[in-house]
Amino acid sequence: MSRLMNTYSRQPIAFTHGEGVWLWDKDGNKYLDALAGVAVNGLGHAHPEMVKALSAQAVKLIHTSNIYHINEQEALADKLAEISGMDKMFFCNSGCEANEAAIKLARLYAHNKGIANPEIIVMEHAFHGRTMATLSATGNRKAQAGFEPLVSGFIRVPYDDVDAVKQIASRKNNVVAILVEPVQGEGGVHIPADMAEYLQGLRKICDDNGWLLMLDEVQSGIGRTGTWFAFQHTGIVPDVMTLAKGLGSGVPIGACVAKGAAAEVFTPGKHGSTFGGNSLASAAGLATLNVIADEKLRENAQNMGDLICDHLRSALSAEAGVVVIRNAGLMIGIELDRPCTDLVKMALEDKLLINVTAEKVVRLLPPLIINQAEANELATRMAALIKTFLNK
Repeated sequence: MSRLMNTYSRQPIAFTHGEGVWLWDKDGNKYLDALAGVAVNGLGHAHPEMVKALSAQAVKLIHTSNIYHINEQEALADKLAEISGMDKMFFCNSGCEANEAAIKLARLYAHNKGIANPEIIVMEHAFHGRTMATLSATGNRKAQAGFEPLVSGFIRVPYDDVDAVKQIASRKNNVVAILVEPVQGEGGVHIPADMAEYLQGLRKICDDNGWLLMLDEVQSGIGRTGTWFAFQHTGIVPDVMTLAKGLGSGVPIGACVAKGAAAEVFTPGKHGSTFGGNSLASAAGLATLNVIADEKLRENAQNMGDLICDHLRSALSAEAGVVVIRNAGLMIGIELDRPCTDLVKMALEDKLLINVTAEKVVRLLPPLIINQAEANELATRMAALIKTFLNK
């Protein structure tokens, strides 16, 4: 009997070691990892620079707490500011914690302006986490069911619909911020029809109304879409951005990053984290950013994502059950016309690790280090599995 709470529908396998885009189980079977720990292992497994950085840090210092200055945390903050154009960082341990910090920041920002009951605009099909506030901001009733009463203060609108936000702005309200994913990952790899136009439209509404534009880049950030952050495709800069997943290459770390007035909202005692941004996690984050920059992995993410999708579109062009194949770099969604969770098991039997989200969308999130041969192999195997599934 397992002593673990029954919170996951785990696949019947455990891995012993990995290298690059590959994982091995205890029997020596080799698996192509097209999920990367759900967009976490951007550098793949056992990247030599990551191993070196973690080993060097672990023998010096792992944790002291934020009661003291942390040199590695300061260095990571400086690097994030350099690549993002943002001003200040709060470090935590996960994406939901980063989003929780953003929500608290927006509410404190509102209260400082005399707004007693602030509201945040969020999107249909969004996913921001599983804490009570982030669950309430999430647009997934299945995830929310059973945890009522939810946290109030959120107004939900359709994704990729600037006009819906304009309608809210035209009415008297207590809105103080918009929280949005540039690419909806958990919701089905939804990408705005024109990301630049969409985020520019939201930016203008926020500027016109004194709202904060808060971007959840937990899944789309750290090089996955072909730029450091997805907003860099659009010509705008947010007031707040949340990060996690790929930031530590598997070591838990998250960040709430802010600019301008938003960067000055928190003061001592208003927010905190025991483990957030400790020496080991910050060393992992800094090593991750250095490798992505040095190895030009942002460009690789764009090129390999497009290669995989072009291959899939060609191979699956005759399959009526394929609705659409979409990607932003190495965030890839293959939407089918029917529920397809069975594909996860089929892929596992074929020694391929994938994910299905929103019931009908195969989600591929390979490591940023994937090369052309591996990308072609992934696309070939995935296309064959989808054909088998659709025609059985």
